[in-house]
Amino acid sequence: MESYPLIEEALIYIERHQLQQPSLEEIAAHLGISPFHLQRTFKEWVGISPKRFLQFLTINNARALLRESRTVLEAAWGSGLSGPARLHDLFIAVDAVTPGEFKNMGRRLLFYHAVFPTPFGRVLMAAGERGLCFMGFYSHGQADVYADMLRRFPRATFKEDTSFLTPYYRSVFLKEPTLERLPLFLKGTNFQIKVWEALMRIPEGAVCSYGDLARVIGKPGAGRAVGSAVGANPVSYLIPCHRVIQRMGIFGNYHWGSARKKAILLWEAHHR
Repeated sequence: MESYPLIEEALIYIERHQLQQPSLEEIAAHLGISPFHLQRTFKEWVGISPKRFLQFLTINNARALLRESRTVLEAAWGSGLSGPARLHDLFIAVDAVTPGEFKNMGRRLLFYHAVFPTPFGRVLMAAGERGLCFMGFYSHGQADVYADMLRRFPRATFKEDTSFLTPYYRSVFLKEPTLERLPLFLKGTNFQIKVWEALMRIPEGAVCSYGDLARVIGKPGAGRAVGSAVGANPVSYLIPCHRVIQRMGIFGNYHWGSARKKAILLWEAHHR
């Protein structure tokens, strides 16, 4: 799992130099490793070669991914399902904060937090008695992601407790049925929560546009508002905001890093 920092650096370098079409040797030299090691690690982790990733970055490939996913999405949403790959059929229950809790910004609420390794870098997870409330990735220092967690519930109490979060971690990233159900405790407006629930119905390995998502929730003219709600997602990966890309086929930004967004999409496509 600790291969991710190398993969992230490779992805960023390739993306920044895609117009120059860097060779395997050039990418490896930048990373300070051998071309053989880069090729093997990249292909084992991502499922494709660095050269294929260069092709993946083009707008045409992104557009093709959108077209390819359209029927998958329509089938999933039409049936009310998110597909057989949806987190090993674990039932996800969403519990929103009450208006009073929203107003009080989490006062009298107690959450536990812990850091775990994942294929996409380290993740900070937080949960309380009512469920998982935060999950954020980072590759270097955790100060920013920790501050992000605290600002969601600025008046709540947070304590470190790895044992409390371990069942969530093992369920989400190791795909072990350690929980009969996976509760999410979300703080957001009614509109945001509606968007987040729609995101969880996008099958693994598929993508959609912001416009698609707006139509699904019955707000076809609210693409910009949908984009803001997607960006405010407090539980990365599990609420898959990484599966939303721009209609013109550009992958777009990601709260946890654009390279990580592409890496997760590649990972899901490879393991679908």
